[in-house]
Amino acid sequence: AAVQLPAGLVLALLGPLLADPSVLKIFQNAKFDLLVLTRAGAPQPAPVDDTMLIAYAQFAGKHGQGMDELSRLYLGHTPIPYDAVTGTGRNRIPFARVDLARATAYAAEDADVTLRLWLALRPQLRIHRSLALYEALERPLVAVLADMERTGIAIDVAELRRLSADFAVRMAGMETEIHRLAGRPFNVGSPKQLGEILFDEMGLPGGKRMKSGAWGTDSSVLQDLSDQGHDLPGRILAWRQLAKLKSTYADALVGQADPGTARVHTSFQMAITSTGRLSSNEPNLQNIPIRTEEGGRIRRAFVAGPGQVLLSADYSQIELRLLAHVANIPALREAFALGQDIHARTASEVFGIPIEGMDPLTRRRAKAINFGIIYGISAFGLGRQLGIPPGEARSYIDAYFARYPGIRDYMERIKDEARRQGYVTTPFGRRCWVPGIAEKNAARRAYAERQAINAPLQG
Repeated sequence: AAVQLPAGLVLALLGPLLADPSVLKIFQNAKFDLLVLTRAGAPQPAPVDDTMLIAYAQFAGKHGQGMDELSRLYLGHTPIPYDAVTGTGRNRIPFARVDLARATAYAAEDADVTLRLWLALRPQLRIHRSLALYEALERPLVAVLADMERTGIAIDVAELRRLSADFAVRMAGMETEIHRLAGRPFNVGSPKQLGEILFDEMGLPGGKRMKSGAWGTDSSVLQDLSDQGHDLPGRILAWRQLAKLKSTYADALVGQADPGTARVHTSFQMAITSTGRLSSNEPNLQNIPIRTEEGGRIRRAFVAGPGQVLLSADYSQIELRLLAHVANIPALREAFALGQDIHARTASEVFGIPIEGMDPLTRRRAKAINFGIIYGISAFGLGRQLGIPPGEARSYIDAYFARYPGIRDYMERIKDEARRQGYVTTPFGRRCWVPGIAEKNAARRAYAERQAINAPLQG
């Protein structure tokens, strides 16, 4: 019968090999394995190659980078599914309890497929001009992110508990006021009941039914009603914001913290986005709100140890700088080189008014266009943002392109590139695939075109 080897013996035998700098260790999703191995007491493996990132450097956005999918696509082989080994749902068992022979077959196939993927995909890096990107950016980041995840970030648990209690009290007060405005009690957290109140009972305009038959009450619907001067939808939006902060941050962060150290350990996903950006989950630490007072209080609950500080750093208008460089726009390049207020300079160029004594509203319009242009904003989208009719917004966009024709040329060139190749390329050589670029549906195709315009800059 198969015998399970003691972990200590295995680590003692494998340790020297994992640490040997002359032996390349190949993983699929190396960061996860590095964390598992070091937690078990193994030395940090080096050097390391990662088939997931080798695929990602060439095929971001084209397909997923999981081992099973890569194996089917590039090896024509369907591996044993994890669910087939552990079971599913209520009957799922931990991997440690899987029959040894089945666990061995599953694990051995994993190792074999990983090596075969490496043999198939590693040589393609040079052909696809993605080798420098992988070697200089992706591969070195694995060990850095593994260190960051292991270290985690400290939170003030007591402060978050205070915030949660404070939010609960404020939400209860808001609910009382919402019930008064609605004319009766209802479950404020139920979109279905809210739709009935707003559109059946109060008869507010602009309601649209979804496929389920219930009224749609997402934030854009409520914001529209609030902008028309209706009080209740605005109160609901404020309540929802507090509810999200309470559940997603104030409560969840406390639950996700290590009880011994009061530190949270997020997981950085290296191969999810189509542009190369990291994403973070369990918990997501990349979109903690900052613009509201409550969001600021959540942020202040992240703390540094004694004698240490947290440093916050940000690029100044990085995507606009990249646009000025990549599209080669002399006026914008000059503005950045001189350290000018880029939005005031744009307003001056587009609307033909001097920078000195410019009113804040004009600058705000230029800012909205500057940032909107990077995302391929439509006249409708810009009009909505600035609270002006789409026709007026269209005239601003036309004036912008008339002043900076190089930006329109760049956008048309990128869209054409995406249509021809199926992908666009960042200045570092990352291929960002845009599958929707050939869509028959015009709205979906337009969305893909906006993605294509933004991807080289965001990437």
